[in-house]
Amino acid sequence: MTHPDNLPHYDREQTYEWNFKNAPADVPRFEIPDFPGDWTYCGLPVNSPLGIAAGPLLNGKWIDYYAALGFDMLTYKTVRTIERNCYDLPNLVPVHVEEMTGSEETVQAVDDLNGSWAVSFGMPSKEPRFWIDDAKRTKAELKDGQLLSVSVVGTMQPEWSLEDLAEDYGECASSAFDANADCVEMNFSCPNVCSNDGQLFQNPQDAAFVAEAVRNRCGTKPLLVKIGYLRDDAALEDLLVRLANSVNAIVTTNSIPSQVMNSKGRILFDGQQRGICGRATRDASIDQVLRCREIIGQQKLSLEVIGVGGIETASDVQRYLDTGANSVQLATAVMIDPLVGVKIREQIGQRML
Repeated sequence: MTHPDNLPHYDREQTYEWNFKNAPADVPRFEIPDFPGDWTYCGLPVNSPLGIAAGPLLNGKWIDYYAALGFDMLTYKTVRTIERNCYDLPNLVPVHVEEMTGSEETVQAVDDLNGSWAVSFGMPSKEPRFWIDDAKRTKAELKDGQLLSVSVVGTMQPEWSLEDLAEDYGECASSAFDANADCVEMNFSCPNVCSNDGQLFQNPQDAAFVAEAVRNRCGTKPLLVKIGYLRDDAALEDLLVRLANSVNAIVTTNSIPSQVMNSKGRILFDGQQRGICGRATRDASIDQVLRCREIIGQQKLSLEVIGVGGIETASDVQRYLDTGANSVQLATAVMIDPLVGVKIREQIGQRML
């Protein structure tokens, strides 16, 4: 298939707000190859195992765009019960690191992108009046076999208890379902946020408390939890066992944190860690999918696993599926090449010949 050149994509030299306002105006119109097989997402039928993580999907127009480019599970970028601005530029800093292990104290910033970058957004959100209406319109535009997931996060306040945070998560999730979301992904991991709302996955007891509160608020509707990287098997097992009664799926891995150093040896982002995403996280993320699947089997848990991290090709998708992922989400690759979903489908089709 001949592909169009220079399709719109996220411009990392521009601000988050600029990219939000300059979402693609026109939805591409060309044939999308089928993805063979029967697929579901948290029990809901979908056309393929190809999804997009929350990062690239700033609003409904971005979702419309990628829904027309071969993706069937679209995750609306993380929203809150209050408005919050994005961090200042730079938000996406290319880094040079071959393979993340979770033990890196620093990674090296570089000028040219080679598949991996440090992400610094800070989970911004428009006010609920905007994103609820936007999500509702977006859901109405999706085709059969395509699902809208909304990523939500609570917004910890200085005087709040864990109960307050759980209530805020529940309110946000309930609003997402009111916007006709097919499922809600609770973001329990953001390396760019130091408060409890960004680190819940590291405290299984607190994570389980919040997840149960959201489940009680939202009934039987599909709930997912996005987690970060846990090197310790016992910690990962504790988390999955505690979450299993309240959620349908685990989404892994939401980047791997590290400090970022420039060419002059200065630590960027005021010394704070940032999540490293893209190619360098692929092997560690696949390994975490495998460990999740082993724990789920050993403990007889009813959990799906959604694989995230460094997916660029059909071979990457197949590795995740072979390791035990029920489906996958792409992020970095689609922000670089909007046609990556079409190319993956073509590669899968060629393998079937």
